[in-house]
Amino acid sequence: MAVGAGLTREELTALFDRRQEAFDNMDADALSRDYAEDCIVDSPAHGTLRGAAAVDRGRRAFFEAFPDLKLRIDQMVVDGNTVVQVGTLEGTDIGGFMGLEPSGKSFKAPAVYIYEFRDRKIVHESRIYDFTGVLVQIGLLKAKPA
Repeated sequence: MAVGAGLTREELTALFDRRQEAFDNMDADALSRDYAEDCIVDSPAHGTLRGAAAVDRGRRAFFEAFPDLKLRIDQMVVDGNTVVQVGTLEGTDIGGFMGLEPSGKSFKAPAVYIYEFRDRKIVHESRIYDFTGVLVQIGLLKAKPA
């Protein structure tokens, strides 16, 4: 039974299993194939990215800055053409983030990803995580003591 966007629950589960494997292998090409050309991604790190090419550039920049980047998904909810993933994002600033010298420091942050599908492609994605906390953890932003 199709749950929306022309994909069944089983197809969505298989798609996200494949996406997890691609993320684990830092395979930006495989991840990029799931986005519609006119997609929009809202990201704390990159602002609003418009179009599959911009999303691909943003992902590659993150993979280069954090070559050990890991995403662990603890829960996935499917509702019609929307998929929500809840998990943890972590990595080490080895490659240099935002054009700055690498700090060598690691971060770990809870993360939520909300995907909307149309015609079997991701048309909108919202990435939600504590970007300020990530910057503090990797040493690019100093936190004022409480």
